Amino acid sequence: MAQPPLAYLNPEFLDSNEARPIRLLSEYLEPLRRFKDQKIQDTVVFFGSARVDSRERAERALKTLKARGVRDAEGEFEIELRKSRKAVEWARYYEEARELARLLTAWSGTLRSENHRFVVTSGGGPGIMEAANRGAHEAGGKTIGLNIRLPFEQEANPYISDGLQFEFHYFFMRKFWFAYLAKALVIFPGGFGTCDELFEILTLAQTDKLTKKIAVILYGSDYWDQVLSLKPMAEWGAIAEQDVQLLQHADAPADAFEQLRDHLIAHHLEPDTAQESEAPGIAKTRG
Repeated sequence: MAQPPLAYLNPEFLDSNEARPIRLLSEYLEPLRRFKDQKIQDTVVFFGSARVDSRERAERALKTLKARGVRDAEGEFEIELRKSRKAVEWARYYEEARELARLLTAWSGTLRSENHRFVVTSGGGPGIMEAANRGAHEAGGKTIGLNIRLPFEQEANPYISDGLQFEFHYFFMRKFWFAYLAKALVIFPGGFGTCDELFEILTLAQTDKLTKKIAVILYGSDYWDQVLSLKPMAEWGAIAEQDVQLLQHADAPADAFEQLRDHLIAHHLEPDTAQESEAPGIAKTRG
């Protein structure tokens, strides 16, 4: 008579409802082990749309569309043309996220620390996520991708560092890892997912559930001024006046980098750990 498999080696059991707590714990412990092995101390997280493309790809797509030169009675070609031109305009945010990630990573590489500090982290997919990982990769630093496995989701982008690409089943475990190590967030133009991630962190900060000072930079006034304003919330009394100050604003990579650097030096570095005045602070959430 064959012996039954050990419970922790039994795929049928591990995929069952009863084993859900084990799967949840795995999505905490397995990343924790890898972060320790790679000496990742803390992160700066980039959020933004997966639909933003690089300038090169957007311009190539527009050129191809124009060369096709199709006309139709329903005006579908003109709609496509408008979308493609908008994609070229939209591509500015890809290039600026890439440059900001490069600046941040190059600076963090000068810090005197045994660990990797302020590692650029994204959701691991295309668009702004790819741009952030790409900029950090081009600066020669480590960079993290926290991907979510969905039936229709894209694969992880190719710029994530070896050993730092993560695949999550549970959204809330992925969000935990976004928040747990983060010392700052940069929010580029995006959709529902980007807003969800933004307000998750703002809520944690507002309710004092973070034991660290975290900077939240809203990048791109042209976009966000049309989409989001916290002032009416304060005027109606839904949030306190000081809650509006939880958000900083930037419209250029150099400006965003300066805000990030100043925040990280002031709140998360010691004078003897950096080249000029910088060093530690392990990010934790309460609870």
